[in-house]
Amino acid sequence: MKKFFCKAIFVFRFRYLNGIASMLRTFMFSLAGMRTGSGTRLPKIYITWPHQVQIGAHCKLEHNISLKFDGIYCPGPSIIIGDNNFIGNNCEFNIRQSIHIGNNNLIASGCRFVDHDHGLDTGSLMKDQPCVEAAIVIGDDVWIGANAVILKGVTIENGAVIAAGAVVKQSIPVNEIWAGIPAKKIATRDHHIPLQ
Repeated sequence: MKKFFCKAIFVFRFRYLNGIASMLRTFMFSLAGMRTGSGTRLPKIYITWPHQVQIGAHCKLEHNISLKFDGIYCPGPSIIIGDNNFIGNNCEFNIRQSIHIGNNNLIASGCRFVDHDHGLDTGSLMKDQPCVEAAIVIGDDVWIGANAVILKGVTIENGAVIAAGAVVKQSIPVNEIWAGIPAKKIATRDHHIPLQ
């Protein structure tokens, strides 16, 4: 009896209670202009400007994702996530210009996407200098490993793989595997042929 009771509480909590909370979040964020596709459940996430966020259908989002549009109010959306994407817990999207994520991608826990830098000129504080901004684009069927950092102006093309902990400063072609700090090409997906 105790085992059945524990199982019932687990099912109620994770299937029904979380589902109801997700529907309420989706409704509340939609009132502020956020668009969420069918079959996508919203866990506990942080959003600065909901109208800047568009999430496609059938995405699986884990908790504590930060969708931060780092600027004053302006028309959106600037954070666009396609269909059938997985985004792990504690991912951060720190966006001033835009990020566009295609479909069927795997983004592991702890990844960071930052589309701007501070100025480096001497004579004034770095925090007071204008930011340099450039959009980030992620294609389709991309796998980004845990704790990777994707920086401004990067395009990751279809089928690419980014190793865990990599710092990506330049664009990555189709089906290439990159790793390291800064990230460099280490292989291709064609039979995982390592580079010489």
